[in-house]
Amino acid sequence: MCDQQKHRLLMVSDFFYPNFGGVENHIYYLSQCLLKLGHKVVVMTHAYGNRSGVRYMTGGLKVYYVPWKPFLMQNTLPTFYGTLPIIRTILIREKISLVHGHQAFSTLCHEALMHARTMGYKVVFTDHSLYGFSDVGSIHMNKVLQFTLADVTQAICVSHTSKENTVLRSGLPPEKVFVIPNAVDTAMFKPALERLSTDEVVIVVISRLVYRKGADLLVEVIPEVCRLYPNVRFIVGGDGPKRVRLEEMREKHSLQDRVDMLGAVPHAKVQSVLISGHIFLNSSLTEAFCIALLEAASCGLLTVLPDDMIVLAEPDPADMVRAIEKAIYKLPQVDPQAMHLRMKNLYSWHDVARRTEIVYDRALRCSSQNLLERLSRYLSCGVWAGKIFFLVMIIDFLLWSLLRLWQPDVDIEVVPDFDPVHRERGDFSGDMGDKCSQ
Repeated sequence: MCDQQKHRLLMVSDFFYPNFGGVENHIYYLSQCLLKLGHKVVVMTHAYGNRSGVRYMTGGLKVYYVPWKPFLMQNTLPTFYGTLPIIRTILIREKISLVHGHQAFSTLCHEALMHARTMGYKVVFTDHSLYGFSDVGSIHMNKVLQFTLADVTQAICVSHTSKENTVLRSGLPPEKVFVIPNAVDTAMFKPALERLSTDEVVIVVISRLVYRKGADLLVEVIPEVCRLYPNVRFIVGGDGPKRVRLEEMREKHSLQDRVDMLGAVPHAKVQSVLISGHIFLNSSLTEAFCIALLEAASCGLLTVLPDDMIVLAEPDPADMVRAIEKAIYKLPQVDPQAMHLRMKNLYSWHDVARRTEIVYDRALRCSSQNLLERLSRYLSCGVWAGKIFFLVMIIDFLLWSLLRLWQPDVDIEVVPDFDPVHRERGDFSGDMGDKCSQ
């Protein structure tokens, strides 16, 4: 790959390690594969506890943990302009050519994309979630997304359903939205060496125990399945506000010996939990593309597409019980090793990275627009909202101009590139911790 084709990328999101989840995994694995393709990748997120400053992770992935503390659900407090100086400094210090924001409810992502566009950078946004159109929270979130995506260069969604949802919510032209699915690290998620006996059927649930993930459904489904099938046992991993309801259910029905509550499971130990089960149960009410399902299928559990690898159910306890019954009967036909090989061919992070490269190339080929052309897009976002968005961007431009006068770009020191030798070593699935601190 010639130098002109290499990108210098800034990934931005409130959701990154040491927090664990689908967005965190996506950013980490995508970044590792892009590093292997020769691009420079830097991640920007907020501070986690005492983890602040600059850290390096596996493969030389550089992470800026900026000194903002989470305000609600790992999101930073919206400041509109408070992050402008530090984002500008990072963009100049690292000689970034393109900014890639992740997750619609990340405050840091929205602010970074806004500031980057003000400074003339091309930006790409990836949406990882689905939202409704009727409740107050969704209406508010959709308006914020419309503001952010009004001037985005390109967008990525993780499924076709997610693309349809994002286009409807934001008004973004469909031709600017690409579908690139999530993937799974099959080197990390492997089946057990020996096939488990089906004398006792183990159903695994690993999820955040919140309403959106269907934790209330589990409270009704688990006792009924245990009543119908004396040889079924549940392993529930995860934490959240609905954990209390599950523990109360276990006490009420005296299922302490048949329902194991593990609490929060570190990502490094997820595989060991998965291979102890036969069926993976996902009760989520909405999912754009669930990486946990891919991880479970890669470990040989009955879960995910194609049709012979999944059993679908309506979000109704009775229908979910029937689906679990069907899955139990299908177990003898499931070959965990064959499922693992199919997942390895179907969902690869290296393929995701190559497809994302194409989006980056297309974004950088888009023509640059002057301030007036960009501002006209915000005015089209609504009678009142458009004027507010217009004013927000005018103020952002003025603040950026003042910053350039106070500290010219040439006064910001550019950091040398770090190209670790161990980047060339095979797999990236081992260590997810930082190798050195600031």
